[in-house]
Amino acid sequence: MHQSEESTQERVDRQKLQARMSRIAHKVLVLSGKGGVGKSTVAVNLALSLMLEGKRVGLLDVDIHGPSVPKMLKLEGKPIHTEGEVMLPVELGDLKVMSIAFLLSRREDAVIWRGPMKMGVIKQFLMDVEWGDLDYLVVDAPPGTGDEPLSVCQLIEDADGAVVVTTPQDVALAAVRRSITFCRQLNLPVLGIVENMSGFVCPRCGERTEIFGSGGGERLAREMKVPFLGCIPIEPGITASGDAGIPYIQSHAGTATAKAFSEIIRPILEVGTVSETDEKTRKAQGER
Repeated sequence: MHQSEESTQERVDRQKLQARMSRIAHKVLVLSGKGGVGKSTVAVNLALSLMLEGKRVGLLDVDIHGPSVPKMLKLEGKPIHTEGEVMLPVELGDLKVMSIAFLLSRREDAVIWRGPMKMGVIKQFLMDVEWGDLDYLVVDAPPGTGDEPLSVCQLIEDADGAVVVTTPQDVALAAVRRSITFCRQLNLPVLGIVENMSGFVCPRCGERTEIFGSGGGERLAREMKVPFLGCIPIEPGITASGDAGIPYIQSHAGTATAKAFSEIIRPILEVGTVSETDEKTRKAQGER
């Protein structure tokens, strides 16, 4: 009896999840092989770049132990509202945001959970949050290839793919290789590599200094035969914007770095366009 009830509940949950995800046209994961490469910064600015292109966007922070998206969007302390069993995401203009940070009573609270509990809350965020109709759901996963990115890949069966963030130095690139292998083992397309902290241009004299080196991400993309999406230079304004809770592409619109974020989303938008064209073709063929 217990096994039968369990199977029934799993079936109901799967149907609810599929119904929720079917209203989201494209799902993109943002991954990194290791911490400290600016993955959440890239995820936030990519989500905002898509929104500024007129897309309906959701941003899901599944870094259970170190959520930083609310801080970067000045949403710390925002309450979560519910309608029955459904949670409503926090809205910032046309961007819908969800993070475990919204459920903590104090920002210094530590989340000490094992894998099954993390899988459960990620499932809730996907299944029980009223995302509505979205063009894109950007998922900011924690570093590495552990429970959280694995759970997302298992729960979202039709994800468009992953954007993998790295810095130029070899220690970061070695971790990115593992992330790409992770994606391939799970049949998750790699949309491309972003090289963050790629050189520093002095604002006074214009001289470029390769603090962490440069070009490593592009070389790795060629080696692993995946697209290279572009470089984001070291820019003090990015750090200041994140700490102030104002995304860089809004606070520094028009700068070369802000334009770099906009260029990085081009291939992602093209993937969406191709997918939509293919779907229209399939429907037209089915109607004949």
